[in-house]
Amino acid sequence: MQIAMVGTGYVGLVTGTCFANTGNNVRCIDIDRAKIDQLNRGEQPIYEPFLGDLMRRNVEAGRLHFTLDGDAAYQWAQMIFICVGTPSDEHGRADVSQVLTVARQIGEAIEAVPGPTGAQAGERRAKIIVVKSTVPVGTGARVKAQMAAVTSKPFHVSSNPEFLKEGAAISDFNRPDRVVIGVEDEGTGRRLVELYDPFVRQGNPVYVMDISSAEMVKYASNAMLATKISFVNEIANLCESHGADIDQVRRGMCSDKRIGNQFLYPGLGYGGSCFPKDVLACIAMGADSQTPTTLLSAVDRVNQQQRIAFLRKIARHFGGPDADCGGSDRPDLTAVAGLTVAIWGIAFKPGTDDIRQAPAIMIIEQLLEHGARVVGHDPVALHRCREVFADRVAYTTDPYHAVAGADALIICTDWDEFKHPDFELIKQRMNRPVIFDGRNLYRRQTMNEYGFTYYSVGRDPVGGPGP
Repeated sequence: MQIAMVGTGYVGLVTGTCFANTGNNVRCIDIDRAKIDQLNRGEQPIYEPFLGDLMRRNVEAGRLHFTLDGDAAYQWAQMIFICVGTPSDEHGRADVSQVLTVARQIGEAIEAVPGPTGAQAGERRAKIIVVKSTVPVGTGARVKAQMAAVTSKPFHVSSNPEFLKEGAAISDFNRPDRVVIGVEDEGTGRRLVELYDPFVRQGNPVYVMDISSAEMVKYASNAMLATKISFVNEIANLCESHGADIDQVRRGMCSDKRIGNQFLYPGLGYGGSCFPKDVLACIAMGADSQTPTTLLSAVDRVNQQQRIAFLRKIARHFGGPDADCGGSDRPDLTAVAGLTVAIWGIAFKPGTDDIRQAPAIMIIEQLLEHGARVVGHDPVALHRCREVFADRVAYTTDPYHAVAGADALIICTDWDEFKHPDFELIKQRMNRPVIFDGRNLYRRQTMNEYGFTYYSVGRDPVGGPGP
């Protein structure tokens, strides 16, 4: 199969590489010359385990190419996957302007090729345009209209939402929980099922449905997972208020098979490029159709307030009870002025260098705003942090260097290398042995034995209330 992949971001690069790895010929297109040059040098522009080796192997085999020439790729390809960004606007609506621009460009490119039109061209020659970007319901119809306005050549529009987890994207693509395909006709469905056949031979389901339903599946899935995260964080806050332990509560709750244990870990809330954007898009879709999304609006509020609740612990520790604002407004962090605070983990989750909507970013911003000196460490995301904070933050590739002279350590990402550190060394190097653990990595008993003042989420603190 000849496949064009529009966009070499996270989705397009992973999808194109995995399709090439099963024998397809793939051209990945981008308008960013620097990125295309980087890819043609064999360098991956994003951090994703196993992607670089797989990408280079398929380039060497001649199945994977990177190009700036979109028109030539559109005219050559049998299937064209649109994988461009759909960022949130100021009202939370997904901005699909890039998707529609690409659709029009595809239509203009295929119209320019001499040959028969309409039914004369034959069904197998009709281009299949696959929208893989996360888009609101109804976008497929808009893509079709954009293309129909500029071409009389045959084409079919379809939807194929992605369900890739950053940090496990290659595994997710090769062994998907499910493949969702939205089509208008059976022939397009069959061709897309054929394309995905190598990835679902272990019996993974392929669901072929109408385009609007396929578009909604992605939003519904991410909104459900975000709801679980906000739910467990709200329960964790109740546990703290009433002296219960969220770890024990979670074990008792999750043993119910109807509930399960996925995405029910308390912490700093969800972040990244998907959950925040998709929850807001669902809320916006509801507003546009006068269909209230009361639950999802609460999910978003709880997620934002979770970071505030964590900052409140820092404010109370260094500034006393009066530093707690007692409400949803940000607490008074003036007591951190002049203090050195180490941050372990800046990426929104382990396994990626993505810091979009990462809890660490908001926490660092608040610390800097109130005069703290911040030293950041992350196994792979320091370069992304520099793009945001430049020299306002000190950076180190060694977690133990980060805590040297620190008045507090804040853990924002649950990287594996943070889970069993040398606590004696940490305590020796810190100015004050205070840890704020936003991911509940450590046992309270262990922290007590090493003499740390320790705050986590949904559990009683360890140690004294003051600095």
